[in-house]
Amino acid sequence: MLAPAALLLLALVVYPLVRLVVISFQDYGLRAIFTGQAGFAGFTNYTNVLTDASFWPVMLRTVLVTGAMVIGTIGIGMAVSQLLTRLGVVMRTVVSVVLVLAWAMPNVASSLVWQWLFQPFYGVLNWLITQLGVFGDHTQDNWASSPGQALTIVLSLVIWQAVPFVALTLYAAQSQIAPEYYEAGALDGASAWAMYRSITLPALVPTLLLVTILSVIWDFNVFNQIWLLTKGGPEDTTLTLGIWTFVKSFVSNAYGQGAAIAVISTLILGALTSYYIRRLVRSGEEDL
Repeated sequence: MLAPAALLLLALVVYPLVRLVVISFQDYGLRAIFTGQAGFAGFTNYTNVLTDASFWPVMLRTVLVTGAMVIGTIGIGMAVSQLLTRLGVVMRTVVSVVLVLAWAMPNVASSLVWQWLFQPFYGVLNWLITQLGVFGDHTQDNWASSPGQALTIVLSLVIWQAVPFVALTLYAAQSQIAPEYYEAGALDGASAWAMYRSITLPALVPTLLLVTILSVIWDFNVFNQIWLLTKGGPEDTTLTLGIWTFVKSFVSNAYGQGAAIAVISTLILGALTSYYIRRLVRSGEEDL
């Protein structure tokens, strides 16, 4: 019964990963695509990537951008999940439906909507800022051309898309906490914040670890939103490992180096995943 699932896993996960590693050790360029022949390059691709002047700045930028996305997503997601517990049935249903619709929107569609919102001359956000009359006329602002503003629109889009999953997952976990704990806390005179800190948060730790590791993996590899909004610019402000891998592979046609970058990214995420899984298992053992 497991054979079909094993074959599917082999075809969709194992083979592409093995093929990626193989290409990272080959001199794989345009000629190799047409001839199907690529010479063995050893660790040359990895050496070229690691000694590239762009590698460490891109790595640092990827870590910082990923950290900002994860912190923003988890923080807002926790706040929204707590809000859901305070709403009535009707409003909670409405908010949940809105969250699901936002989460279900394809990355390309949401990126195009974000482009429209932040477009100069006819962008809705620029118009709203101008209408406030506090910051002057900003109808001509091009957010994608300014490093700080470009990073802002990328972060806001990714966080906006990721919050629904985190919020609904945390809400589902929070709804499993026995109400008797909160009743006992209320009888003891504990404040809402004290009960959240001493009852809710400890119960949410396993779920928080799970959504955190998933957020790290998704945000570390984010590509569509960045490429469609800024293409890694301006001034490489949004150039992350995912974008750099694409540029190396499909713009510079250095497929071997692109594969090497992807392998390095996979190793980093694998190490982080192993760490979080150990934390998750340890947390589960402590609850027993």
